[in-house]
Amino acid sequence: MPSPRLEQITPDNVLAACAIAVRPDQEGLVAPVARSLAEAYAQPAVAWPRLIVDDDRPVGFLMGFLDIPWRPDDDPADVRSGLWRLNIAADQQSRGYGRFAVTTLADELRSRGTDRMFVTWAPGPHGPERFYHRLGFRLTGETSGDQVVGVLAL
Repeated sequence: MPSPRLEQITPDNVLAACAIAVRPDQEGLVAPVARSLAEAYAQPAVAWPRLIVDDDRPVGFLMGFLDIPWRPDDDPADVRSGLWRLNIAADQQSRGYGRFAVTTLADELRSRGTDRMFVTWAPGPHGPERFYHRLGFRLTGETSGDQVVGVLAL
């Protein structure tokens, strides 16, 4: 029985990745995959983009961030890694793919010696706050722009 996996973005799957679309009520909460891939191209040292695939069918997109100086002017030692973007296709939500992707990213970060995983999200009625809390993320009390910051101990 096939199981979900993360695949690197390649010329063979980049269009499938860009075709991942969240529900209409979520569009203002997460950037489209094409924007994420442009950001990954511009920042290859810190971006970790992956296509979420199940049985050779693209079901979502995840992008991690690696070792970003969080507040370089205030605290140069505050370097963080975590979840930058998570887009699960509208017709594939509530099937465990988001949990799988976040857990797999946590394993990747742990293997790199990271002991905390960060994420930011836009608060609101259609936002992912409950999802992240169920995975164990806790609010840090910080904000990043108009988003709240969560952290998960690894």
